[in-house]
Amino acid sequence: MDADLIKLVNKLQDTFANLGGELDMPQLAVVGSQSAGKSSVLETIVGRDFLPRGQGIVTRRPLVLQLIHTPVPEPAPGTPSPAYTEWGQFLHIDKRFTDFNEIRREIEQETFRVAGQNKGISKLPINLRIYSPNVLDLTLVDLPGLTKIPVGDQPSDIERQIRSLVLDYISKPNCVILSVSAANVDLANSESLKLARSVDPQGRRTIGVLTKLDLMDAGTNALDILTGRVYPLKLGFIGVVCRSQQDINSGKGLDDALESEAEFFRSHPSYRNISHKNGTKYLAKTLNQVLLNHIRDKLPDMKARLNTLMGQAQQELNAFGDAAVYGDVNQQGALVLRLMTQFARDFVASIEGTSVDISTKELSGGARIYYIFNDVFGSALASIDSTHNLDNQDIRTAIRNSTGPRPSLFVPEIAFDLLVKPQIKLLEAPSLRCVELVYEELVKICHNCTSAELQRFPQLHAQLIDVVSELLRERLGPTTGYTQSLIDIQTAYINTNHPAFISGSAAAAVQQTSVAPPKQQPPRSSPVQSVNGILSPDEDDDATDEANSVNGTTPRDTRSVSSTVHDRARITATASEAGTAPRRPSSPKPHHHHHTMRAHAHSQPPAGAAGQPGTAKETFLNYFFGQNGPGPLAGASVERANGPMTGVSSVGRDVSGGDPMLRQGLLAGTRNLEGNSAAFDMRSLGKHIEAASDGGPQLSPREEMETNLIRSLIASYFNIVRQTIQDLVPKAIMHLLVNNTSQQVQNRLVASLYKPDLFADLLNEDEALVAERTRVKALLDAYKEAFRTLSEVTLKSS
Repeated sequence: MDADLIKLVNKLQDTFANLGGELDMPQLAVVGSQSAGKSSVLETIVGRDFLPRGQGIVTRRPLVLQLIHTPVPEPAPGTPSPAYTEWGQFLHIDKRFTDFNEIRREIEQETFRVAGQNKGISKLPINLRIYSPNVLDLTLVDLPGLTKIPVGDQPSDIERQIRSLVLDYISKPNCVILSVSAANVDLANSESLKLARSVDPQGRRTIGVLTKLDLMDAGTNALDILTGRVYPLKLGFIGVVCRSQQDINSGKGLDDALESEAEFFRSHPSYRNISHKNGTKYLAKTLNQVLLNHIRDKLPDMKARLNTLMGQAQQELNAFGDAAVYGDVNQQGALVLRLMTQFARDFVASIEGTSVDISTKELSGGARIYYIFNDVFGSALASIDSTHNLDNQDIRTAIRNSTGPRPSLFVPEIAFDLLVKPQIKLLEAPSLRCVELVYEELVKICHNCTSAELQRFPQLHAQLIDVVSELLRERLGPTTGYTQSLIDIQTAYINTNHPAFISGSAAAAVQQTSVAPPKQQPPRSSPVQSVNGILSPDEDDDATDEANSVNGTTPRDTRSVSSTVHDRARITATASEAGTAPRRPSSPKPHHHHHTMRAHAHSQPPAGAAGQPGTAKETFLNYFFGQNGPGPLAGASVERANGPMTGVSSVGRDVSGGDPMLRQGLLAGTRNLEGNSAAFDMRSLGKHIEAASDGGPQLSPREEMETNLIRSLIASYFNIVRQTIQDLVPKAIMHLLVNNTSQQVQNRLVASLYKPDLFADLLNEDEALVAERTRVKALLDAYKEAFRTLSEVTLKSS
């Protein structure tokens, strides 16, 4: 029964090594420093030379060594004896090795294959099973030797790597630690004992092995250590004497080595009284008994652990599903329908935010669609400047082109329509991009709608995604077209009667009040001063006339005096620019001159016209029609033309009855333009036509006012359209794309995929998944078999 226990543990160990089980099996781990004699101890226990030897790190992978006692049956009379009675077998290769030198080479090659040609190490173990009539049932794990300093091509962190590997094994409670130390080195410097104490401070599962007792200095011995007086261990210390390197080089056999070891203990004066408790044979028997006792002690824990592992394996196997459905078409159809329904539910739930797997780390599903609507699309619309691509020259050109050869009385509405429609088109690109972003987000949601059961069938999963993606592509076209039509609708009819749209007079008021108002004229009851602050005789007469007029003696409108003063100031400034100083006329000014000057005063806007005080309506009407009479738009087209030459000619006509020298200087400039040279006239006319085509470098006050008015109107109407688009585009996307897809996804999946002739292909499982399910099922069967065997062993032992 004892042998059956160890064989059972070995079988379970092999099974779990192949299947990846997590059961902690009872085993013996050999730990020691480099050159402490670990390999020699193992070879002496086995009775064969089979381990690699050399300088530095030789054992670079854990070697799980299972020793199986196989008694040689007595041959029947007349039959030959077996050809061989000892062999080795690796877990990674199905071959029997009768030559132990081949076993050594296979260990070296397998180490090189995994750990490389350098001195690096690997945690992947090598499993070797040795059958021999000369061994006891035993399981040992030979670990790499502990080292402190990297030598040669060893990794710089070789000490950390080896220490981590050793701790992975000896820290398990079911592991018995075989600590190997050299007797010719102070025990206080033993790295193996130090590491064993870190995981087993009470020394309950540590066996001490002292090697090289024959190499100790003369007059010294390890009797106190072997008797447990120096370093007490529950399982004690055992001394062994192995072959030296010289013995190996000289070809000394293991049988001779065992005889020499026994003779050493019998003849040594210090060890002869304890010789029966030392030596390799005693060590093997002790390890066998310790392992058996350890297995018996751990049987209840192993059974409890097996119960837990069986439950976990069963759950994992259930997640892979049952393969029995493949033979029944009805079961296949039910499975396909259930998976399609679950996929559609997950898709809709992810959009609505009711999924059970809602992420708390990042936005997902419908929350990302809302983010696109509110942040991405809203910010894109808000960043558009309604007139950033329109300069004043463009607006002036549009105003002029919209009037044709006719002068405009007001700002032409055609110019506003011409300019505002391209600006509304700026909203088209972000609107279409919003549709694309929502479509891409829905495709992502579709790809993320998967479950563990659906992952079993990659073909079905791919077909589900294809069908939903096709549905989304079908809805993308109408959604994009409708979104684009929303922009076209806004450009098709410009509703200037919209309640939120700023009216023309209000816009003009905004432009007028943005300029500081001019200084008010002094009361007309006081004498009127000239522009230069000195009263001229004519001004005195005008002041007197106006005073009389105010008193009722002269029936003249008091506002005509203000116009006269401004007209004379303009004449003075024009004459100064022409280089001619105004002189007082020798004869009184004719009465009709005042009317002419008043008419011209309104043909050119005064310097502060844009800032006249008053209400918006009054300011707008005063500018175009004058305060109480004909405004700048009431005169002839020649007088209303904006240009320096027209202004000069007009002044020339106005001052026909004024200062002779001033009139002479102004008329001279007029004659230059109206001369007899036809070539000069055509060249001048061509230059002016080119200047008008280029837009001119500077806007007149009227053009500046009209430009600002158009710009304000465009901004006002653009904001109305932008708010409308920001509201309608998300609604259109939700109705035409998101909600429509959510409502049709279930029916589309059933109509496209629920076909009996497709079931076999749709339910074709992934090969890797089938292999994994097979492995889990085999592991579950191994757990059940081990649990049943352990229960039987427990009953027998009790």
